[in-house]
Amino acid sequence: MYAVEVEGLSVSYFETTALEQLSARFTMGQLVGIIGPNGAGKSTFIKAIMGLIPSEATTITLLGLSTKEARTRVAYVPQRSAIDWDFPIRVLDAVLIGCYPKLGLFKRPRKQHRQLAMSCLERVGMQDYANRQIGELSGGQQQRVFLARALAQEAELLLLDEPFVGVDAGSERVIIDLLRTLRDEGKTIVVVHHDLSKAADYFDTLLLLNRRMIAVGSPTDVLQAKTIEGAYGNPLAFLQKVEVSS
Repeated sequence: MYAVEVEGLSVSYFETTALEQLSARFTMGQLVGIIGPNGAGKSTFIKAIMGLIPSEATTITLLGLSTKEARTRVAYVPQRSAIDWDFPIRVLDAVLIGCYPKLGLFKRPRKQHRQLAMSCLERVGMQDYANRQIGELSGGQQQRVFLARALAQEAELLLLDEPFVGVDAGSERVIIDLLRTLRDEGKTIVVVHHDLSKAADYFDTLLLLNRRMIAVGSPTDVLQAKTIEGAYGNPLAFLQKVEVSS
């Protein structure tokens, strides 16, 4: 069973093709990076497999199930720019939202759910901010809180869209260390990522795309001059940042 299996995925916005006949499989218990240039369809890929946008595909399965069947076993962390940070909610309450799928309709969080939420905040080093308003936090702190919310879901598959954008170096280290720990615990994490210079260090598997799949595999196999050129055109600017094989 694959954590993610996609065959023939295509997405179009009006007359613009965002993804074309993309196929990929990710095995369980891996830290996977989705990389490619701006406008390549990285975020579109995540949203499509989550069923958040219309798409066409021969196959989309998450944890061996349809998107609808797997919904309670998958946690999604959107880009920070998609969040309304002015919404008046405390940090602890934001994390408690991750418990709602287990509560059922019209049920309120109980003591054990609050304890779980606090435990998740501790894992991301944000327990001291539990009573702060979410809008008072820095970008890195906000990203950690939403990762804590994903942890509260106790999901087997985590999908994160650009979690390192706009965060400080300390928060980035906390996040990547936690993602590695979650992987070692058997979870699968798929991350949309833009920084090629860190891709080899951060991920076990890479999917390089530019509206279609360019390459998928280990960082050593994917981060080669030919594949980088296939996605970015002239690779010279990226070859200065990334160790690639010619």
